[in-house]
Amino acid sequence: MTARGPYLDTSALAKWYLPEPGSEAFAAYVSQQEVAAISRLTVLEFHSLLTRRQRSRELAPSGLRRVVEAFERQIADGFIEVHPLDDRHATGAIALLKRLPNHPLRALDALHLAIARDLDASVLATADREMALAAKALGFDVRSFA
Repeated sequence: MTARGPYLDTSALAKWYLPEPGSEAFAAYVSQQEVAAISRLTVLEFHSLLTRRQRSRELAPSGLRRVVEAFERQIADGFIEVHPLDDRHATGAIALLKRLPNHPLRALDALHLAIARDLDASVLATADREMALAAKALGFDVRSFA
């Protein structure tokens, strides 16, 4: 399966639903896209981020419900395409960590990059500086919202 739009990592996706620095720029960018690609990893990380914000009282329970409903609606409408995780993504992430030893990639960021490569995504949107640098080293067209 190939990504038909940019691959969005969780740090970028969150800016669409939550008010953060860079949210307006990300909203302007994503509104110009026909479709956006994420992985099941992104879904997991996004739900973890939302519940963490609810526990810290940065997000009210009603706000969490509204965000989840909007997110799920965009998936159901087909704007956000969710791609599955596979064991080849983990082995791909390990290969990337070996290939990019000077980039301090976290495990899940390497996994995102492996998934984006597997999907043949040409564009990667992120708000993570280290991930952006590693993605550029891999030849992605990076949209940074840090």
